[in-house]
Amino acid sequence: MEFHENNWGSGIKFVEEKRPKKAFRLIGIILLVFFSASIGGILGGYYVKKSYEAGSGINIPNLTEQQNVSSIPKNSVNKVVELVGPAVVGVSNNVNTIFWGKQKQGTGSGIIFDKNGYIVTNYHVIEGATDVTVTLSGGKKLPARIIGADYETDIAVLKVDATNLPTAKFGDSSKVRVGDLAIAIGNPLGEEFAGSVTVGVISALNREITVEDRRYKVIQTDASINPGNSGGALCNEKGEVIGINTLKIASAEGMGFAIPINEVKKIVDELLKHGYVSRPYIGIAGTFIDKEQAEEYGVPVGVGVQEVVRGSGAELAGIRPGDIIVEFDGKKLTKFEDLQEAKEKHRVGDVVKAKIWRDGRYIEVKIKLTEQIR
Repeated sequence: MEFHENNWGSGIKFVEEKRPKKAFRLIGIILLVFFSASIGGILGGYYVKKSYEAGSGINIPNLTEQQNVSSIPKNSVNKVVELVGPAVVGVSNNVNTIFWGKQKQGTGSGIIFDKNGYIVTNYHVIEGATDVTVTLSGGKKLPARIIGADYETDIAVLKVDATNLPTAKFGDSSKVRVGDLAIAIGNPLGEEFAGSVTVGVISALNREITVEDRRYKVIQTDASINPGNSGGALCNEKGEVIGINTLKIASAEGMGFAIPINEVKKIVDELLKHGYVSRPYIGIAGTFIDKEQAEEYGVPVGVGVQEVVRGSGAELAGIRPGDIIVEFDGKKLTKFEDLQEAKEKHRVGDVVKAKIWRDGRYIEVKIKLTEQIR
């Protein structure tokens, strides 16, 4: 096909000249469609607005006008904290030094059990203190004096000069069940975290724990108990104190222990009366002879007496070194703790029957329990 100069030039022009006409026509169509859509939108919006105004049943909430938010109802933990929290205090163990004056050597917790300023805590919280300070739940600090303390049970009673203080109610630890709600209140790691609350359950009852030379029968809980919680409250769902938080296993999580409040109440009564705990005393030193040793030496199982204290009930009953106590108060002794437990059921002055083995024969004796030497 041949291209001539005149045909090429006119072709370009034609095309260029006709485009405006097509473009204007297209623009007109677009404007018409746009105008129609606008009119339709305006009319539709007007219709919808009228429909809402006429009460079509569809309401659009105004969130900015929703001022009133419903309050969350109190749960059992809230109620326990309100009841017991004000009665839980901080306890500071201070010592007087020559060069630096009064120095804080430890902190713990305590529980006000009498509105006139009587507080129960752990013995180890105030052990070695020359000065004790109590910090009330509101932050007020008061000097405290030690009314009495008992090393064996790790219980102490303090007194501050104040009246009308909030108090906690002691419950009945014999009614505690595994799985019950457990709420711990205290001052973990000192005053900075005063009044901390942790929640768990009762994990076990009557756990036997030995610390140094002391043996405790305690309540186990997974409610977090940390240093500074000692002397604080372990509560049930009713807001009653069921134990005094005392111990934890540092190498494990969720293994804390509290002294049952029934045991605490007995000790507190003794400390208030005497300033110390009056304990029945047999008056012997000995070692336990287990089944294996008994078979080896041809003797019965029991507590082998190594020493008898002069003037004690044991001496007056005729017990001698070399005797083996096989029964005490009608209970056969299968471990050394059996003798301790049987003895602790009695009071000073009680007369208890015991069976001893001496030189191949059994003898029954009566031991009058005297007061343990302090």
